[in-house]
Amino acid sequence: MVAALGAAALRPTGLARDAPGIGDHRRHPPSCRQRAEAAIRHRVRIFRLRGGRFAAGGRQCRGCRGAGRGDPHWCALRSRRPARRLAAGRDRSRPSSGDHGAGLGLPPHVGTAQISQIIVRRLFDTDSVYVFQNSDRRLVFASPYERDFTLIGTVGRAFKGDPAIVSVPAGDIAYLCDAANRYFRERIEASDVIRTVSGANAVMDPQSRRAARDGSMTFDAGRGKAPLLTIFGGDVTTSRLRAEQAVSSLTPFYPMSPRWTAKTPLPGGDFAWTRFDDQVDSARERWRFLSEVQAQRLVAAYGSRLDAVLGNAKDRADLGPAFGPELTAAEVRYLMTKEWARFPDDILWRRSKLGLTMPPHDRDALAAFMATTGS
Repeated sequence: MVAALGAAALRPTGLARDAPGIGDHRRHPPSCRQRAEAAIRHRVRIFRLRGGRFAAGGRQCRGCRGAGRGDPHWCALRSRRPARRLAAGRDRSRPSSGDHGAGLGLPPHVGTAQISQIIVRRLFDTDSVYVFQNSDRRLVFASPYERDFTLIGTVGRAFKGDPAIVSVPAGDIAYLCDAANRYFRERIEASDVIRTVSGANAVMDPQSRRAARDGSMTFDAGRGKAPLLTIFGGDVTTSRLRAEQAVSSLTPFYPMSPRWTAKTPLPGGDFAWTRFDDQVDSARERWRFLSEVQAQRLVAAYGSRLDAVLGNAKDRADLGPAFGPELTAAEVRYLMTKEWARFPDDILWRRSKLGLTMPPHDRDALAAFMATTGS
């Protein structure tokens, strides 16, 4: 079956579905500090957990100086319900023994699964995501990506090694290129790949697709100890449901409100998707220096929170230095203040995908600016 929109770009056979405009990299909770009564410590390592008190290390604990070992990189925090998420197969935050028992370590039957994707130049002009079946019966998708590119995936396999240095094997790149060439008229080769995307996820059952998608949880609640919830892996498509299940598991221990996230928009998304173009028009009306493409990216990234990014700027110069054709100092400051960005890669690859188009000299300028701003 061929979708009508895909007829010009696809060879016969394939399915198409509507593609959302919000990338996976924007699906995180930037409003946690304002909306949750929680102490959030990003990029820290738990090295000891005793009762309701745990000690953590990492640069994000700098604000807790004096509470720990006299080192601004170490602190002691009190929590009634610590939680951690393990995305990869090696436990880098295993605490000292005897404090909270072996419940903090990885269960022996946890495996690690790797996924691989590739990014190439844009292969079609529609806004649809195409899903087709390869000769080995695997499903492969091709999705519009960051306006000028196409994301093709996914190859999944069991993974052994260090998740910190996971990379896409050459065979997976060739496989995805060959799969795309079976359906798209414009051929691609390995040399056309602009960037590869790969990650390793901890899964309780490496052979189960459902386990890889939904993730798994373990719960440790010994007498006189704070309950510890550990989340293993999980796909971004089920992250919201998984978070709700995690909080619900704590209801026997603490008073909780009823589930409410299913009908509550994510931060900045408090408008109907059909009104996206209206939001873009409103942004261009208020900040007249924005081009349509710039306004589309900013509204897709920040939605109704765009005012907190651009403020009362009257022209582009009011936003401070520019880094590449789209990123400005105002947006960098917002991401550093509200969304825990600390390094250039946080902004160029984790909060956006502007790294695909930013020249090297602008990346260096961004790094220098963030180092000065964060000091």
